Amino acid sequence: MKSYHMTLIRHGETAANEQGIYIGSTDYPLTDKSRSYLCSKAEEMVYPKVERVYSSPLVRCTETAEILFPDRELVLEPAFRELDFGAFEGKRAGDLVGDEDYRNWLKGGMDARPPEGESVSELCLRTFQGFHKILLEMMQEDMRHVAIVTHSGVICNALACFGLPKLEPNCIRCAPGEGFELLFTAQMWQQSQAFEILGLSPYLPEESERF
Repeated sequence: MKSYHMTLIRHGETAANEQGIYIGSTDYPLTDKSRSYLCSKAEEMVYPKVERVYSSPLVRCTETAEILFPDRELVLEPAFRELDFGAFEGKRAGDLVGDEDYRNWLKGGMDARPPEGESVSELCLRTFQGFHKILLEMMQEDMRHVAIVTHSGVICNALACFGLPKLEPNCIRCAPGEGFELLFTAQMWQQSQAFEILGLSPYLPEESERF
């Protein structure tokens, strides 16, 4: 049975990330510091040899993809954009503590939605559709390994919803420029809507034969 690898990578940092500001649909570029950090990481660590790179259309992701996978085809995939925080976009958590809508959102679970924004359930649905589309393209074009450059919220919720072993979203963390290796089979995805979480990416040079 054929297996297919996808590497999920979190984008580098923006000025808004450094300031603790909610940004989902807002399009911030990487900071100069983050670009330098990613370039150093690409030299010191080993990123998998992928056949194609898919990316959230937001510039912080496309810039990250161009730094970490400079010689690979880049395809924009809107399904992997960050959660839309609606009325909370551009605001810090500390500025929202007195907002009743904000408090209700934090305690409301998967279906809670920020005013004018998106719920985690909606995020997971479109992420599922994105994985499905990419897996079909890999099968049709005989690709065995691709990368997806996306956002922290996408990564932690996707792994919690579809990953094996089962993990809680708040237990899934990765630094900018880092992420996870996933293993898909057509049978597991069709029957269980699940993939296997293999481990972290990138990896040290001495581990470069892993994938």
